Amino acid sequence: MTIDEKYMHRALQLARLGEGLVSPNPMVGAVIVAESGRIIGEGYHHRYGGPHAEVCAIGSVSAQDRPLLAESTIYVTLEPCSHYGKTPPCARLIIETGIPRVVVGSADPFPEVSGRGIRMLREAGVEVVEDVLREECDRLNVRFLTAHRLRRPWIQLKWAESADGFMAGIDGEGNPYPVKFSTPVSSVVMHRRRSMVDAIMVGSNTLRIDRPRLDCRLWPGKAPRRIEAAHDLKALMSRLYSEGITSLMVEGGPTLLQSFIDLGLYDDVRVERSEKILGRGLPKPVFPKA
Repeated sequence: MTIDEKYMHRALQLARLGEGLVSPNPMVGAVIVAESGRIIGEGYHHRYGGPHAEVCAIGSVSAQDRPLLAESTIYVTLEPCSHYGKTPPCARLIIETGIPRVVVGSADPFPEVSGRGIRMLREAGVEVVEDVLREECDRLNVRFLTAHRLRRPWIQLKWAESADGFMAGIDGEGNPYPVKFSTPVSSVVMHRRRSMVDAIMVGSNTLRIDRPRLDCRLWPGKAPRRIEAAHDLKALMSRLYSEGITSLMVEGGPTLLQSFIDLGLYDDVRVERSEKILGRGLPKPVFPKA
């Protein structure tokens, strides 16, 4: 492990502290290291609309250590922003603070940044090292990166099924009825995952049969926005992106899930398989054969 990788690992640890609190912004961590190798400042993006990681890290430097900034390196998991949004540009702050070296994990695909932060730093004479632990940094913000690269939300399909492949039971009259497949532990895990997405979608049949609450009451964090399914899913995804939705969980029934699968509109699939055997019921969706 190189010195740059060592401190980028620490920046990643800090970034994860913003999980479930910063979306639709990315999770970002920053570490400031003096020439001696001593960490003199740390920070991360705490919540959406709040100060960015670089601002928090620079602000955490003590008065006696501030002269060391002129010989320090700041490690940031994502390219510093270059535009005025809810906060001033972090690239400008780094320049004004006098930090001479910046190490970046991921480039920011957001159109208002997209290489401009790095260019601003270099034009001001700051040394910039890119792509340090890039895979780990990209993985941390896969939802944010996917949304801005594809111009649609990152999409996770989620369902629970019986051991014999059914998502719900069917009674003697052919009417579907809900079956509880989750365990107390898996319920907590799923509520954590809900807290990490901006929105959640179910179909009308799922609302009618299961009457889900679709919140994250078993895990701290904001509840996702509820989205109604539409006939034209591609158009809906484009609209959601334009509204700032960067991640979507689809917890619908087999019909809605199958529609996403048939269109190739998914980035991640989470299936909880129970040991229960139903014998008959609503079958799970199927994926095309490779």
